[in-house]
Amino acid sequence: MKRSKEQASVPCLPNDFEKFRIKSAIEKYADNPSAFLALNEGNETFSVPGGDGVIVFRGAGRYLIQFGGVFAPPECRADLLREFKKFAAGKRRRIVAMQLQASDAGMYEPEGFVINQVGASYSVNLAEFSLRGSRFVKLRNKISRARRSGLEVREVDFDSYRSQLAELDRNWLRSKGRHVKEIEFLVGQLGGPAQKHRRLFVGLLDGAPVAYISYSPAYGSNPGWLHDLSRRVANPPPGVMEALNSTAMGVFRDEGAGWLHFGFTPFTTLRPEHELPSHSPMTAKFMKFLAEHGESVYPSRSQLAYKEKWAPHLVLPEYLAFEGGVRPGAIWQILRVTKSI
Repeated sequence: MKRSKEQASVPCLPNDFEKFRIKSAIEKYADNPSAFLALNEGNETFSVPGGDGVIVFRGAGRYLIQFGGVFAPPECRADLLREFKKFAAGKRRRIVAMQLQASDAGMYEPEGFVINQVGASYSVNLAEFSLRGSRFVKLRNKISRARRSGLEVREVDFDSYRSQLAELDRNWLRSKGRHVKEIEFLVGQLGGPAQKHRRLFVGLLDGAPVAYISYSPAYGSNPGWLHDLSRRVANPPPGVMEALNSTAMGVFRDEGAGWLHFGFTPFTTLRPEHELPSHSPMTAKFMKFLAEHGESVYPSRSQLAYKEKWAPHLVLPEYLAFEGGVRPGAIWQILRVTKSI
């Protein structure tokens, strides 16, 4: 996690301590189920010396791409955002904020941001979830089929499977095609200092990993776990990912976790009633276009189909905010920083 030199007049804080500050801030103040992704390697942070809160971002061209809103006490958020605007102006850059919640709009709109819905996040209440009933017949059959194939699902320590999962990742990426890049910023990672806070479930056939799902902690009003990074071999037995997730859901529920969050998917559940007063009609049309024709940019349809299998109880719109108005260059830089192109 890189700390911006311009933001403080005090010596640069040690990397591990900076990560502790970010984790503490999202635990206390974040209501975004994907907030743990703020700890990804490669992100930068902005804070005010002596202040209790952080803003997480990445630089891209003439823009600072902010992630997940302002992680700070409610009474400090607007002030921290204003300081971040000054910081960006000093670098001659504009801010684009990604994955904002509807509750963030009241802070960003008065500061001159144009805000559009960009997608939605999907969550299951574990206390209410059950695979019983006709609705889940296909899902139960897929899980049973995977188990009959000899699949063993196990929660494991990452270091014990590091090299095998790295090879699985490489094979997974090759199976997507020679020009496909691994998407960043909007998805989690494996390894690094934050790994000790994640949970890792692996699917094994004859002792070899054929799939995995990594889960990250989720905080705020609906605490639980975030179904985050997932990978599988090119041709796994049907139902492998479903068997993995079903097992993890059972473990989390037995431990007393409240929610399983499937996270954010761009260009999905776009609704006119979700748009805010400050939205750009042209940007809304562009988002609709990507929803209908943008599979080469982001695999939204397949992600949504997987999430809807689990009949989410909560679907929340998420937003994209442009400082001073929407510019084509800003959208281009978002695609670059997430490696969607």
